[in-house]
Amino acid sequence: MATRRQFKMTTAERRRRHFSDSFKIQKVREIETGKTKVSEISKQYEVTTTNVYRWLNKFGTMKDKKEKLIIETDSDTRQLLELKKKVAELERIIGQKQILIDFKDKMIELAEETYGVDIKKKFSTRPSNISGTTENNTDTA
Repeated sequence: MATRRQFKMTTAERRRRHFSDSFKIQKVREIETGKTKVSEISKQYEVTTTNVYRWLNKFGTMKDKKEKLIIETDSDTRQLLELKKKVAELERIIGQKQILIDFKDKMIELAEETYGVDIKKKFSTRPSNISGTTENNTDTA
């Protein structure tokens, strides 16, 4: 049994060659039907997997479809559902807190109108010393 000597092409040789569209379409059909894999074509014809995926994008039957099939493991699905539940719970909590903040703001506004007093804190002014604290003022002028 004679063995055929396998030789690797040089980079320059690989760059000079050209695959016909019919060859690319044939290989894309083989991938789509499951007869071969991208890695096998890449290895057999010494072409990068990136180029094979370009062939798939250009000539594949899935190229015109807007939908993509995403395959994920059961644990990924469970984790995604748990995260969605957590986001929904946090959004609900934020909504409740916002309602409380709006309620308090309205109560302050009504109290200010009713009693004619500015209840909201003014951060630009210093608080008055009428709060009932008993501090000894030792500064003598």
